[in-house]
Amino acid sequence: MQDIKKIDYPIRINRYLYLNNICSRRGADKFIQNGEVHINGKVAKLGQKVNKGDKVTIGKTIKNLKENYKYYIYNKPIGVVSHNPQFGEKDAIQDAKLDSNFFPVGRLDKASEGLMLLTNDGRIVNKILNPEFSHKKEYEVKLDKPIKNHDIKILSKGVDIEGYKTKPAQVLKSSEKTLKMTLTEGKKHQIRRMLMALGYQVQNLKRVSIMHLQLKDLRTSQKRELTKQESKVLLKELNIV
Repeated sequence: MQDIKKIDYPIRINRYLYLNNICSRRGADKFIQNGEVHINGKVAKLGQKVNKGDKVTIGKTIKNLKENYKYYIYNKPIGVVSHNPQFGEKDAIQDAKLDSNFFPVGRLDKASEGLMLLTNDGRIVNKILNPEFSHKKEYEVKLDKPIKNHDIKILSKGVDIEGYKTKPAQVLKSSEKTLKMTLTEGKKHQIRRMLMALGYQVQNLKRVSIMHLQLKDLRTSQKRELTKQESKVLLKELNIV
């Protein structure tokens, strides 16, 4: 296996596989437990370190992973939770009728709606969600009252929410009470908290895009698989080859 990026040795075997875009670290642990990863011809152990010059080999199951990775755009309705449903709740995976191998990349709170990316590819999660990569997510926001132009400028520059100043955002006024906001980070309830700090209540919050992926006219609770071109662009932008 050839290193595709700079790695500081020694390094844990699960992180080594992750950095080489083979699988997620959690997925790597499962493969290691199943004896499908070898270091210098010997079965790897959980937590084992890889040194520079070591030969790491993987089994057929791992090699076939890429052929089985799938990516879906899904339109989450209000009332459905992203994950970890409590009694009486439905989560995104259940609503989209996918099996337990799939999970959402990121989250939308129960009171919000719109685009979520659902996948069984654990490699892409941190690469999309980590704010250091500055991937854009666009939202349509409806407020309880007209917003002042002065407050739009404040939102654009960053708002202090409980001791944390948000990153600069793109904020456009669609009408007196509606905004289009584009963020490159995703703190919990961030948009609601940003607007609350300025004296506004969010009445409706809808995510309409993640990176180049657009919700467009996809109906509520429906999903569609990414086209080959969309998947290709996604993996290229995330530096996964």
